[in-house]
Amino acid sequence: MEVEELKQYQQENDCPIPNGMLMIIGGGKEREAILKDFVDLIKIEHPVIELITTAGSVDVVDTYEEYKGILQKHIPCTVNHLHHDRREDIRAEETEARVKAADAVFIAGGDQLKLTSIYGGTGVLFLLKYRYIYEGLLVGGTSAGAMVLSTPMIFAGTGADEMIAGKVKITTGFEFLRDVCIDTHFVARGRVTRLAQVVATNLSTIGWGIEEDTAVVVENGVDARVVGKGVVLVIDGKESFGNNITEFDKHQAISIRNLKLSILAKGEKFDIHQMNPPHK
Repeated sequence: MEVEELKQYQQENDCPIPNGMLMIIGGGKEREAILKDFVDLIKIEHPVIELITTAGSVDVVDTYEEYKGILQKHIPCTVNHLHHDRREDIRAEETEARVKAADAVFIAGGDQLKLTSIYGGTGVLFLLKYRYIYEGLLVGGTSAGAMVLSTPMIFAGTGADEMIAGKVKITTGFEFLRDVCIDTHFVARGRVTRLAQVVATNLSTIGWGIEEDTAVVVENGVDARVVGKGVVLVIDGKESFGNNITEFDKHQAISIRNLKLSILAKGEKFDIHQMNPPHK
């Protein structure tokens, strides 16, 4: 299908264009500059920011204090702390009220599967997505907090497993973006093969490999740009052929031919091509 024909189909659907923005960060410990980019996206005075550290399991109070200090250095704001270690610990009425009152939400790193297993199917996640779509909520995330924002979402498969067909494990993420798989710490940890495996499982999926201290900012649901000091690798498999991903029971190395790879630095802009008709 040609690009213009595809756009025509997309324009005919009645799905809303998100009013909010996403900032998807590739992790890293030099947080000062990239968090300055995050607060620069907030256009109101004295905003309320909810910082979610649920993906973490140790030192979460220290994580909160570190982020709070950096954010308040760059903008006068209130930074609240949300953390849940178990789904049953969510006090729904209180937590949902805080999400309703927030001007921005930031999800710190850790374990992305912990995030989906605790918040999936809750009113908290529903409100996050509703407010992002209809009320202009800014949602940011780093490392695991970035990977969880899309579907499909990687939750396991590192080291030697990255090279073996079928050893990279994926599930459904929070679905702020669909048909986009996000991987983080990308250049530092050499994760090209891991992300390519996910693309090979369904070639309508686009892979984003985001390096540390680097981010993708998404507006209108489809307009993306790169910020930060590193690069973003975009893997497109629509013209690919000849992969052996279906032979996952043979414990053999993955083969994938004819992937398209783009390497994008700060200031580069790109569209998020949607091969599936958007739907509610």
